[in-house]
Amino acid sequence: MTKSYLSLGLMSGTSGDGVDASLIRSTGSLNENNSYEVIVDKYFEYDQTIFKKIYVLRNKVNTMKDLKTYSNEIKEVERLITIFHAKVAGTFSKKYQIDLIGFHGHTIFHNPNKKITKQIGNAKLLSQLTKKNIIFDFRSNDIKNGGQGAPLAPLFHLALSKKNKIIPPWLILNIGGISNITFCGKNPNDYRAMDIGPGNCLIDNWIRINTSFKFDDNGIIASRGTINKQILQDNLESEQFKPINSSYDINDFDLGFVRGLSTEDGAATLTEYTSELISWKINSFLKKKFESVKLSNKTKLIITGGGRKNKFLVERLKKKINCDINPIEKYNLDGDFIESQAFAFLAIRSFINQPISYRWMTGCKKDECKGGKLITFK
Repeated sequence: MTKSYLSLGLMSGTSGDGVDASLIRSTGSLNENNSYEVIVDKYFEYDQTIFKKIYVLRNKVNTMKDLKTYSNEIKEVERLITIFHAKVAGTFSKKYQIDLIGFHGHTIFHNPNKKITKQIGNAKLLSQLTKKNIIFDFRSNDIKNGGQGAPLAPLFHLALSKKNKIIPPWLILNIGGISNITFCGKNPNDYRAMDIGPGNCLIDNWIRINTSFKFDDNGIIASRGTINKQILQDNLESEQFKPINSSYDINDFDLGFVRGLSTEDGAATLTEYTSELISWKINSFLKKKFESVKLSNKTKLIITGGGRKNKFLVERLKKKINCDINPIEKYNLDGDFIESQAFAFLAIRSFINQPISYRWMTGCKKDECKGGKLITFK
């Protein structure tokens, strides 16, 4: 009988507002229809000190040189978030005998073209504090093998679709700080995944600069504004001439083109800009990679991630993409924890020496690529 593991996935997303934690039991198999079971999901919000330090640091680190320049600040924030993650893990350890912790850390720099990705978090310290085995650094080996290091959750999306009997063709659109998609077609091996552009990063940053809020709750602020069509068109044209990347960092996008607009108009224009890029790249991607695929109102497009709660953004997407668009909750799944569940799942696959990325996901030169590093508690 295949051994199963109790794995805790800890995900600190690009928003930097807290940690999503998911405890799952799984064999790590992709071949089983019930390869995992979610035990519990829980969100832990950072205190204002950690949140501000992450936000300030993330805005400072824009180049590889900055990683060295701000190394002392990076170590300070790394220590703070590691201790926070240890406390999170401790709340689960009181009740469950955890085998592994999948520790994603917090991304502060990602540039696969330079073969570097930096997720801060001290795995050795986390192991000492929690007395658990830690899997970390999920992305580096993929990048070393010519991949983009992202997205990695699509492998879990396949397991998720089997478990919940989601019949292809389907697309899962994850709107986090960056947006990415996973596509599964009707034919065997009709899989593809990629980052497709900004998700919440531009909207969230604008809201934080111009208000006391961390994000545009339900898209209410954007819904009160007017889209500046001229600014929008000028910037969409310049963006759409760029090649479709496989991976993005939030530093690939900036707010310069909406500065000077009111808070509401800026939010509306940024939300429309985000929806235009997501929809354009979904349509371009499918046409280029799967010419036989024609989007219709029978094609399932499932939205996960924080962006699914932005009603204004989702309404704009529905006007631009010819699919049956629904939040992942339609399948009785919680869209807030798909990523943390994914890294719990990937931690198990890494531990049992199975691939965690494939050419169709990240563009790595190998058909499949193992990844993640293990810190064994002694």
